[in-house]
Amino acid sequence: MKKILFVIIPMILVLLPVFSFALTAHAQSEADVMLWGGLEGNVQATTGLGNTDPREMAARVVNIMLGFIGIIAVIIILLGGFKWMTAAGNEEKVEEAKKLIGSGVIGLIILLAAFALAQFILNALYGATGAIG
Repeated sequence: MKKILFVIIPMILVLLPVFSFALTAHAQSEADVMLWGGLEGNVQATTGLGNTDPREMAARVVNIMLGFIGIIAVIIILLGGFKWMTAAGNEEKVEEAKKLIGSGVIGLIILLAAFALAQFILNALYGATGAIG
């Protein structure tokens, strides 16, 4: 089970920013016509979703997911600290607590690196294409 988590979690942390690159691009008028087929008013009225660009909504969802993953990493670190404090000198429990804290810190570092890389690439793309971001 732990091996599966150690494979799946880093994959998720790497893939989420990859999918967010194209999601935060701001559409221009021609892109809006391509996206909605000139019927954006009908689509918005029918679905009741408003006029927010779907790519922007997806980018917000990705940011929320990264936030939740960060919260989980911090909770893992706190759980490790709690286990260490309540170990009462038991070396086996202390080692388990150290592993939890180490895993939480590594997860947090990976999360921050993924977020920073995504932001850097998006800013570079905005600068290269002259888009407003």
